Amino acid sequence: MKELKFAIFPVTPFAQNCTLLWDEASMRGAVVDPGGDIDRLLGEIDKRGLCIEKILITHGHIDHAGGAADLARRLNVPIEGPQQEDAFWIQGMPAQSKQFGFPHVEAFEPDRWLNDGDTVSVAGETLSVIHCPGHTPGHVCFYHAPTRLALVGDVLFQQSIGRTDFPRGNHQQLISSIREKLFPLGDDVRFVPGHGPMSTFGDERIDNPYVADGQR
Repeated sequence: MKELKFAIFPVTPFAQNCTLLWDEASMRGAVVDPGGDIDRLLGEIDKRGLCIEKILITHGHIDHAGGAADLARRLNVPIEGPQQEDAFWIQGMPAQSKQFGFPHVEAFEPDRWLNDGDTVSVAGETLSVIHCPGHTPGHVCFYHAPTRLALVGDVLFQQSIGRTDFPRGNHQQLISSIREKLFPLGDDVRFVPGHGPMSTFGDERIDNPYVADGQR
């Protein structure tokens, strides 16, 4: 088991964190949450000389998944995630694009829906799939233990948590997802949120006003 390299690129008018994740030895990797700005992402992939194997999606909101169909077609790679309860969000992306003033966005069917306890492979490395409902019902997070890195989408942010006022959002589910599924991974685990700067689970346990438990 080895560490994976990563680079974060805010995309779309919502400044959503799209992540390139790769193995430095083989230069194989994945794109996590390509919400848009696909030509820019392709340029970053080319600049690094990466061979992208797949696209990983945390949840079905347009700023996270809006560019997935286009990028998958252009790279000829599969899409994995989210959990199937987010299918209504993905199928509704053309309507989301009108609502939020995005260019037309395609709906798609992932090549693989993911469930809690599944794993995904990136450059031969195994990432755990953690179903974390609350922001959306089918939201998943990805965790690579050797790198001590979690990609958590819109579940948790530095000093904040995801919104739960969208259709089928659930505040208590979100709190439980964070405290019962993410925090036990370890205080030292760094996480890439869907928006804003990185943090660690330990820092959020201390002073995140929504989920701090005062323990470390």
